[in-house]
Amino acid sequence: MSSPIDLRNPGRPIHVGVVLLNSTTELLDIAPVGFFSSISSSFLKDFPPEMCPDEMKAQAPDFVFHWVTETGEVPASLTGNMSVKPTDSFNTCPQLDIILLGATRITYHASETELAFLRKAYESCSGLLCVCGGFEPVLSAGLLEGKTATAPRLLLPMVREKAPGTNWVEKRYVSDGKIWTTGVLLNGLDMVIAFAMSVWGDQGGLIEMAASFGHWPQRDVDYKDYDGVF
Repeated sequence: MSSPIDLRNPGRPIHVGVVLLNSTTELLDIAPVGFFSSISSSFLKDFPPEMCPDEMKAQAPDFVFHWVTETGEVPASLTGNMSVKPTDSFNTCPQLDIILLGATRITYHASETELAFLRKAYESCSGLLCVCGGFEPVLSAGLLEGKTATAPRLLLPMVREKAPGTNWVEKRYVSDGKIWTTGVLLNGLDMVIAFAMSVWGDQGGLIEMAASFGHWPQRDVDYKDYDGVF
């Protein structure tokens, strides 16, 4: 099995994979994949210098995007009556360097085949990003045992009882090693910026420019700017 690459100095295109289970995936959970597209060399190359100077373009990584399902054949279902044509199956998918996983229907339980794929993909990836209920199959795969993680605030009492081997904290997002978890769906937007800053985030560099230019949220990780109940 291949070892995880250094995302800062990968030496090849970075493979980003959205893993879609045999259920309906929440569209907004997987929307953060768009940030990687927005900082890619293929996206920025046509920008005029006044929008993206050449020194910023030189920092842009090369990405290859994969939409992965078990069979790679049947379109994957998303909320909002949308679907996506997969590019890869579990068998044909190359090494994924960054994996994004969103919530499925609340009653869905990942199959043993799906759990086995997640375990295998985790071993060789450099970042496993779980948004909202996307933590559940990762938990079921045993990958959160002994880790610090978060989940939607409403679910924290339940998961603390269900999975005491994980240190559950109340945050918009948290990382432990290469696993990142979030609160609810839009916290995935907060998380992807934090992840990108942790990998490529030089002050005044491309990530800071992209976050500012795109008005990506960078809210307080401890919800101090939020006075809601959940």
